[in-house]
Amino acid sequence: MSQTRIPCLLMRGGTSKGAYFLAGDLPEQGALRDRVLLAVMGSPDPRQIDGIGGGDSLTSKVAIIGKSARTDADVDYLFAQVLVDQPRVDYGQNCGNILAGVGPFAIERGLVKAGPEVTQVRIFMENTGQIAVAHVSTPGGEVSYSGNTCIDGVPGQGAALVIEFEDLAGSSCGALLPTGNACDVIDDVAVTCIDNGMPVVLIRAADLARSGYEDPQLLDADAELKARLESIRLQAGPLMKLGDVSQRNVPKMCLIAEPRAGGAISTRTFIPHRCHAAIGVFGAVSVAAACLIEGSVAQPLAHVHKAATQQLQVEHPTGEFTVQMQLHDGQVAGGGLVRTARLLFDGWVRIPAAVWSGSA
Repeated sequence: MSQTRIPCLLMRGGTSKGAYFLAGDLPEQGALRDRVLLAVMGSPDPRQIDGIGGGDSLTSKVAIIGKSARTDADVDYLFAQVLVDQPRVDYGQNCGNILAGVGPFAIERGLVKAGPEVTQVRIFMENTGQIAVAHVSTPGGEVSYSGNTCIDGVPGQGAALVIEFEDLAGSSCGALLPTGNACDVIDDVAVTCIDNGMPVVLIRAADLARSGYEDPQLLDADAELKARLESIRLQAGPLMKLGDVSQRNVPKMCLIAEPRAGGAISTRTFIPHRCHAAIGVFGAVSVAAACLIEGSVAQPLAHVHKAATQQLQVEHPTGEFTVQMQLHDGQVAGGGLVRTARLLFDGWVRIPAAVWSGSA
């Protein structure tokens, strides 16, 4: 055979799309598995014409899932970002959008038995060592993707999929505020370095002579702005305990401004070099947390209150992302969100046998 068949589900999770695999259907972690994933997506190529990637970082993602041996989790989930135009696979971050499909996948593949109405799937996120709990709609013992929940960035409606997080703070950097400060100064610019599920550097757009309401395409074409952001990002990496980040997708860079559509704050996020049309799940959770931290660059701009549990709408170029935050004694204590997901196809993805024959 000139091609190797690999069982795969293609799923939309939140506002992203990715290939979902059982861990046992792929090679062990290492260079061979990376070559397989690059072949699956068709990277490196800006169109990913020879694979199932969509030519965008939001559609070049992979979830690798297996039955967990842990007592506190049902499944283990490893997220892989397959770069579009480079021969590289990055495991250095989580993806909360792709996470939205993990619970349904676990049930579809028989890793978790469906309950009669809603099935709770406890997910160990290998990238960062945290636990997420997905509440999946399963009327009649089957995953339901139909419902009346809308999320910005996705047309139509779907079944609500509630995800709660345990112990997100410092998931990649070791602390909610990895520099030890609510505000730091880098290149004479005030920043907040935060990690509440995703390492993010927040900067007031006005401090870079921008409004924070620009179209993403305009910001993408702003070479001077992107050079300044990259200089700050490279210096923030070691300060956030991430080391040299020149070849990593974290930390994300986020310009913030006062909300304009009734939300908590307005954002323009770079991931890390292209301006996102929306905002990532964990990025939104980190931004929401910064809104509640006294002394952060976000706190003076944010429209929030002091309730122990509150929903914060993080505005982005194509809508808003609602994050539910919990406070305990005035400190950030947890978070959750509502997403939707949909199974797009169930079958085999094929790669050249020269890349991997399918044998161990």
